[in-house]
Amino acid sequence: MIGGVKMTFALAVSTALRKYVTFQGRARRAELWYFALFQLILFAIALIFEFIHTGLGQTLYTLLAIALFLPNIAVGIRRLHDIDRSGWWILIDFVPLAGPIILLVWYCTAGTPGPNQFGPDPKATEVGQAVI
Repeated sequence: MIGGVKMTFALAVSTALRKYVTFQGRARRAELWYFALFQLILFAIALIFEFIHTGLGQTLYTLLAIALFLPNIAVGIRRLHDIDRSGWWILIDFVPLAGPIILLVWYCTAGTPGPNQFGPDPKATEVGQAVI
């Protein structure tokens, strides 16, 4: 809940897209996972177009990958900030096998309650306020 408002799918996706290249601040687990679900749905639609053989599937997939690349990194970095880790830890994803597993565990970890060095607790922030 954000200031008494539950983090919904629409709110999480709009927040992630509104903060397209914002690498500062914090992101709740719901924001990261709902955004991941949003991406999965879009890529599934592109895959359906590919199966239909419209010729649009690969183009749509490529455009989505390019368009969602930066917000995907940004929400991941903000999620790491929520557990009081530097955003540079996102590079651990390049370590074979262990890196993605560690990152997955951190993404599933509850955020630091209250403010930390990266900003106020996103669960305690009102919806209308900017989180920087």
